[in-house]
Amino acid sequence: MIESSDFRFTRIPLNHGAGRIPALGFGTLIPDPAVTLSATREALEAGFRHFDCAERYLNEPQVGEALQAGSAAAGIAREDIFVTTKLWNTNHRPERVEQAFEASLKRLKLNYLDLYLIHTPFAFQSGDNPDPRDQNGNVIYDDGVTLLDTWGALETLVDHGKCRAIGLSDISLEKLLPIYESARIKPSVVQVESHPYLPETELLDFCKEKNIVLLAFAPLGHGMKPGLLEDPVISSIAARVGKTPGQVLLAWAVQRGTALLTTPKRAGRAKENFDISPLPQDEFDEINRIQTRLRLNDVVNTGSPGFIPRGSST
Repeated sequence: MIESSDFRFTRIPLNHGAGRIPALGFGTLIPDPAVTLSATREALEAGFRHFDCAERYLNEPQVGEALQAGSAAAGIAREDIFVTTKLWNTNHRPERVEQAFEASLKRLKLNYLDLYLIHTPFAFQSGDNPDPRDQNGNVIYDDGVTLLDTWGALETLVDHGKCRAIGLSDISLEKLLPIYESARIKPSVVQVESHPYLPETELLDFCKEKNIVLLAFAPLGHGMKPGLLEDPVISSIAARVGKTPGQVLLAWAVQRGTALLTTPKRAGRAKENFDISPLPQDEFDEINRIQTRLRLNDVVNTGSPGFIPRGSST
C-alpha cells in the first residue's frame, strides 16, 4: 500500500525487506563526476530522499560525498535517506558478491544499504573489465553461474545485516518468475524501464500481487526527441492541469503504483521534478489509452545498458 497522497512524500513499504522506499527517486547515471556531485546535492536540497546508484556508473564516491555533505549541512538523518546500488554483471559468481557489495558500501561512505539490486540478469565473464568482449566485439557471457546462484549470495548479505532489502533490475517477467518462486528472501523491488510507451502492465500486475515494488527508470523517455515529452496527449494534459509534461509523466507513474527514477542535473529541474501532484482521473485514464509502444533500452535482452556508452567511464 502506498503511504501518503502527497506524491512528494509518498513512501512504499517493502513487504519483503526492511524500510519504505520513497516513490520519487533520483537516478545517478551521470557521466561527469563534478555534475554528479552538484546534481546529487541539489536533488537532496529539492527534497529527494531516494538515491539510485550502481557500481557500473563508476561515480559512487561522488554520490557518497554529496550525500554525506548535503545531509550534514541540512541536518538530514541517515535513516531518512534511501540508498540503492547495484551488483554489476562481472560479479555474479557468489564468491565475488560480498566483495563487490562491500566495495560499493565503502565508496558510498555508508555502513549499510537500503537496497541492493542485481543490475541485470546476465552474467558476464568475471574480472575487472566491466565490458568483456571477444575479438569480434561480442559480449563474453559466463554460463558457469546461474541467476539463482547470485540471488543466494544476495540473501546472505541480508542475513549479515548490512543490506536491508534485495531485488533485480532490467529483468523480464519470464526471468523473474523462477527467482521469485525459488527465493528464500523474495525480491523487494524490480527496476525496469517503464513509461506510457512501455507500461509493463503484466509485470506491474504481478508485482502488485506479490507485494513487490516496481521501480520505473526512464519515466520521461530518457530525453529522446521526439518522445514522451512532446507527445500530444501529454502536452495537452499538461496545459489543462497547469503542469509541465515532465510533471505529468512523473505523476502518472506514481499514480499507477510505481516508484520512479529521474535524473535532473540542475537545481531548477530537480525542484520541478519533485513538485508533482495527482492527476484528475480523466487525464490519468487518457494517458493509459496511449497506443504507442517503444522500448528505449534493450538491456533486458543483452545485459548491456544502452544508456551507458561503450568505452565510457560511466
